[in-house]
Amino acid sequence: MDCEGIKRHGKDNVILETERLYLREMKQSDYQALCRILQDDETMYAYEGAFSDAEVQEWLDRQFERYRKCNFGLWSVILKETDEMIGQCGVSMQEWKEKEVLEVGYLFERRYWHRGYATEAARACKKYAFEILKADEVCTIIRDINTASQRVALRNGMIKKDTWTKHYKGVDMPHYRYVAYR
Repeated sequence: MDCEGIKRHGKDNVILETERLYLREMKQSDYQALCRILQDDETMYAYEGAFSDAEVQEWLDRQFERYRKCNFGLWSVILKETDEMIGQCGVSMQEWKEKEVLEVGYLFERRYWHRGYATEAARACKKYAFEILKADEVCTIIRDINTASQRVALRNGMIKKDTWTKHYKGVDMPHYRYVAYR
């Protein structure tokens, strides 16, 4: 999928709304909330540990670049009840076996796990990929040890399609690709 020419949707940078959440573009002011996610060792176990301050900023800058280039990326997930950023979820182009694929990605602050927020946000992002981006296929790429995220992918109507070992931080990390089709 080529992301050139995709139009930005939503007002006030709000992209999607669900029953309990809204998703909007990340802002620099989300940095501290993003640190609570990316700097938590338990949350980041599938990435081989917590990120440094510089790595968190690089992650945020990468989203800004995605918004500029493609008009989509990972978005801040805001809990309507408190207006607090509790995670990130969105669609982005990711490398898979020497090609780029459209992926629904999600990562939430640990204190918000096991409440259905990831599934709720991921379902909205899958729908966005099919209805707004007109994708024929969307996937979620998950490390083999991340069983919680695998369950979210299954609840999002995806099936395990194939595997590939990525090399990150000097570690071989087997990943599964879960796929849904329009």
